[in-house]
Amino acid sequence: MKILPLVIAPDPLLKKISLPVTEINNEIQQFMKDMINTMYHEGGIGLASVQVGVLKRILVMDIDYEVDHSHHHDHESCNEIHVKNSNPQFFVNPEIIESSPNNSSFNEGCLSFPGARAEVVRPDSIKIKYLDFNGNLQLKTFDGISATCIQHEIDHLNGITFVDRISPLKREVILKKIKKRK
Repeated sequence: MKILPLVIAPDPLLKKISLPVTEINNEIQQFMKDMINTMYHEGGIGLASVQVGVLKRILVMDIDYEVDHSHHHDHESCNEIHVKNSNPQFFVNPEIIESSPNNSSFNEGCLSFPGARAEVVRPDSIKIKYLDFNGNLQLKTFDGISATCIQHEIDHLNGITFVDRISPLKREVILKKIKKRK
């Protein structure tokens, strides 16, 4: 599996809308494996395909994993990130079909905005329709951090970043810090 390069704000690609996937084939499945490996490598809990430069409606998530630092190799270079307690989830063409009227606030970060965090308010529970890794149609309800993460990543697929959901002043502060880092 590969580690894919991240698209970092303020790259205009992050504002583009991703296109539906028409077929889940070996190439798409390998891409999803590379996405999850990249997410583990970067220390995130979710990743949308646009964040690695691909405008397809794909996102991956794993909220419970731990990086296994005790894993040792016989060879010198390994592109694999070894994790324990992993539960990778793959979402193709995800669509929110129901949202809770109740909201929750979470201090969100984003791999495309290194070092930036902000409180974002979102529905605390969602029901989504999507295709899984094998192309099977799924209908599931998510709540808590899973619901927050999925909404954050679906926003990415729609050209919306978490800073679009905070006050203009906080957004400006974050964007100035990101530009300074570059």
